[in-house]
Amino acid sequence: MSSLVRPQHRSSPEPETQVDEDISRQVDDGDEEAILTAHQQTSSPLINNEHNRDTKDNVHVHIDNPIDDPPTERSPLLHRRNSSSSTSSSSSTARSLIFLGESSPTRFWLIFSQILAAQFIASFDSTLMASSHPVITSHFKAANSASWLSTAFLLTSTAFQPLLGRLSDAMGRKPLFVMSLAIFALATLWCGLAGSIESFVAARAVCGLGAGGTMTLGSILTSDLVPIERRGNYQSYVNMSFGTGAALGAALGGAMAEALGWRWEFGVQIPPLLLCIAVVVVVIPDDIGLKGPRKGFREALGEFDFKGSALLTVSTTSAILGLNFGGNIYPWTHPLVIASLSIAAISFPTFLWIESRVHLPIMPLRLIRHSPRANLVFANFIAAFLSNCIFFNIPLYFQAVLLSSATSSGLRLALPSITSSIIGASTGFAITLTRRLKWPVVSGTVWYLAGCIILCFLHRGMSTVVYLLILIPQSIGQGFQFPGTFMAILASSSQSEQAVVTSTLILWRSLGFVLGIAMSSLVVQNALVYYLNLFVQGQDKAEIIELVRASVEAVAKLQEPYREQVVQSYEASLRLMFILCTVVATISVLIVLPMKLPRLAPVNRKSS
Repeated sequence: MSSLVRPQHRSSPEPETQVDEDISRQVDDGDEEAILTAHQQTSSPLINNEHNRDTKDNVHVHIDNPIDDPPTERSPLLHRRNSSSSTSSSSSTARSLIFLGESSPTRFWLIFSQILAAQFIASFDSTLMASSHPVITSHFKAANSASWLSTAFLLTSTAFQPLLGRLSDAMGRKPLFVMSLAIFALATLWCGLAGSIESFVAARAVCGLGAGGTMTLGSILTSDLVPIERRGNYQSYVNMSFGTGAALGAALGGAMAEALGWRWEFGVQIPPLLLCIAVVVVVIPDDIGLKGPRKGFREALGEFDFKGSALLTVSTTSAILGLNFGGNIYPWTHPLVIASLSIAAISFPTFLWIESRVHLPIMPLRLIRHSPRANLVFANFIAAFLSNCIFFNIPLYFQAVLLSSATSSGLRLALPSITSSIIGASTGFAITLTRRLKWPVVSGTVWYLAGCIILCFLHRGMSTVVYLLILIPQSIGQGFQFPGTFMAILASSSQSEQAVVTSTLILWRSLGFVLGIAMSSLVVQNALVYYLNLFVQGQDKAEIIELVRASVEAVAKLQEPYREQVVQSYEASLRLMFILCTVVATISVLIVLPMKLPRLAPVNRKSS
């Protein structure tokens, strides 16, 4: 123990940020003692590392009342208290074990309920697009632009999440959380009133800014309030809320679009968002999450990594533009496509170079350089990539290949969403119970791989039960993977790093979501052009190809033999995309197998 607590000379104290950075590098190098030191500095527990056969990979954290003297090898794990103050001390300790920041249970649950509500609405909104985007794009006669409905949302969400992590440390969580909710509500109203596909895509972009900020700050607020030893339980509540919203959005999106009109999908979200804003303004403390004195917006921006943020936005946007336009709207040799991909190829390496030199990077490179945090970040990225590749294109398979209605395809997405929610909730509780962090991540990657392999054999003529259950393996993988990687990377980081680690993990997850849609759209749309020209034969070939690329709903209305030819083209294109997913899922398994993770500490609640 004495080697873990090194005395510091008061004459030359090191800056706090440098200490955190040094510890983080040691953590990334697999230094278990550094993990202990990080938790000791930030959470004030008494830490004991027992090196023996039974606890070789364990990290034991015993939380008791703070003590004046630094711990030594002979320090007792539990300290005696005066009997006169036993009751009050026990009550205080019990409370501090449950919630950080001296938050009372009543206030905590009021805050946490709004975090859950925001997560529910954001997930509901995101899966609405999965089941109803064929209806919306067909309304605007722009089916070949379907990927932009979700890409615009995820692009802005990705670009601004790092900004929120750093700004919330300087300004506090509350103002940014309220602002994100307000933007989300206004942009959702805009979506419902949009009169053109261009206006709708722009509204989705602004909506992504608000929803992304809401989810990111909700995760950071939870880290501010819940100690890591108990985080698994509360992460389960978040997973249940998110999964329920996703299930309802997927199940009801197509039905609402057909029964009420797609505009009401957005209208129903406005009242609960306004209620959430009102409650948040009242219950969240103004100073929660502040790192030092509160700074104004301009002062906080003055310390922000604008170059890195701008380069990340430019590289991501230009890559998405090139991948979506190339071979789909314009030929690959078109100047716009070449320019977009060239800018992406230059700006992303430049972004990494800038991040290695700035004082407060939006994405500390140490998080993606060393195991285990690098493994977790990239596994999280691939999981998001696969989720959107599959979840975005399965409704297209149901509607263009099986010729199902939007309502029917949406209902088929409900069971996978519920399954993911149940597994995700169970994973959080299981992590708290077992205190082991690696098994959910490995299980998630294996289930993803199994799910992708099964989808490669999907074809027409299968029973209804098969189409209903075909997404279950991938959903189980998602349920394990997302809470597993989130818990593992938080447990491998100090409390002072929680905001930037959370925003970095969500940044890479969002990049995976964005590229999942962009790459799957790239494969499907370019393959569709090839297969339509190969399979469609007849006098009206050119007219038929143009019609079905503009509207998915037109496929079911075609006369034979054109309908069979078009369906065959869609089926071949989507199978190619599923094969790509299988290759990527295999890489994910290979990434997570070699990593080593610490074991979560038990919380000692016994009083002497």
